[in-house]
Amino acid sequence: MLSYRHAFHAGNHADVLKHLVEVLILQYLVQKRDKPLRYIDTHAGPGVVALRTSFASKNREFDSGIARLWGRSDLPPPLEHYVNMVRSFNPSSELLHYPGSPAIAASILGAAHRLQLFELHPDDVSRLDDWVGRDRRIKVQQADGFSALKAILPPPERRALVLIDPPYEVKTDYDTAIAALEVGCKKFATGVYALWYPLLDRDDVSVFVERLKMMPVKSLLVEFPVQSLTGEGMRGSGMFIVNPPWILQQQLENCLPYLQAVLAESGAPLWSMRSHGE
Repeated sequence: MLSYRHAFHAGNHADVLKHLVEVLILQYLVQKRDKPLRYIDTHAGPGVVALRTSFASKNREFDSGIARLWGRSDLPPPLEHYVNMVRSFNPSSELLHYPGSPAIAASILGAAHRLQLFELHPDDVSRLDDWVGRDRRIKVQQADGFSALKAILPPPERRALVLIDPPYEVKTDYDTAIAALEVGCKKFATGVYALWYPLLDRDDVSVFVERLKMMPVKSLLVEFPVQSLTGEGMRGSGMFIVNPPWILQQQLENCLPYLQAVLAESGAPLWSMRSHGE
């Protein structure tokens, strides 16, 4: 199915969590300046989204996400790193553009690093190509990122962040996401994997999360509800990180209470975090 478009949801609460995690992981990994790194994105989206003129303007989900952080001066330092990254795409200081995960990665990674982006939707692939231009660090492929992982891991650099961010348009995405993660961990056990998922009032999501918890890997599972978990639609989101940087849990503990206060509705369950395999 190709009905899902990242741009509809650009800058919403789920993007805040996902891209905060991405920024913090990449900033940690690039500290080893003499060791090249590969960034792999299984569902890359369009690159950069114009919030006022694209699909994002229809539901304006960014109003209840990044926009609530935009003018604040009391951000915890890790969260400030993420917001400043978004600011770098908005030189006029007005929130007009939101960077997707590939654009965030490209901004953090230097010339020695490589980005490998997969996207199936032809329009988003075209936008990705336009955004990439002549940047030789970046390779865009119109392909199923789930299936691609088996062929491309381990990467030549032997260091990587793999972001797995499917739309979950169909229920089989849950099984496929776990299967892709299991293949990745088997072929490239030392890689860092970040899997995003929605919090929904559905049994298949509960089963999915329990399966993640049972994986025999060093991991960090973070959940950030913004509404009561009972009801229609996405109630929040979660991240499952394999081989997380040692500092990531502390950084998120500094940010999540703040995000709860600013982004979550009254009555939403508290954020949670669970580490495994220490």
